[in-house]
Amino acid sequence: MKKLLGAVCVLLGGAWAWRTQLSAARRRRNTLAGITAGLGQMAEEIRMARTPMPALLACLGRSRRGPERDFFRRASEALRAGAELPQAWRRAVDTLDLPPGALAVLEELGQDLRGDEEKVCKAISLAVKQLEKQLAEWDERRPDTEKRTTALWFSASALLVILLI
Repeated sequence: MKKLLGAVCVLLGGAWAWRTQLSAARRRRNTLAGITAGLGQMAEEIRMARTPMPALLACLGRSRRGPERDFFRRASEALRAGAELPQAWRRAVDTLDLPPGALAVLEELGQDLRGDEEKVCKAISLAVKQLEKQLAEWDERRPDTEKRTTALWFSASALLVILLI
């Protein structure tokens, strides 16, 4: 009876770890999609309403949800504290849990957010296209990644059960 209970606990632990890993991947994907949408909104606000960057970041920090809200809010607060825009942007990017490619795009964008309206809008549009491409690739790879993750965790759990019995 104890062995059976131990086996069930090991299998449940493997299922919990599997679920946690899939949830973290989905959360990163949703964060990247939210930031991409926020950048699109940022470009439109700059182009149409000519909103200044500090006010725009504060607005995005209020209108978004989850980690993307925190990202825009951190950048806005750092600007209010007196930091330069590239440094404020970099500090906010450093707090994100995203793949290295997405972080590189966002860091590069932070350097291009200074200057005239046209330059800033072009930089944002380029970053949005690059991030959308990464999202599309991520969505394309997702089924295979989830299958591998599932196989890994349940195989490891089953092997541990076999070894312990």
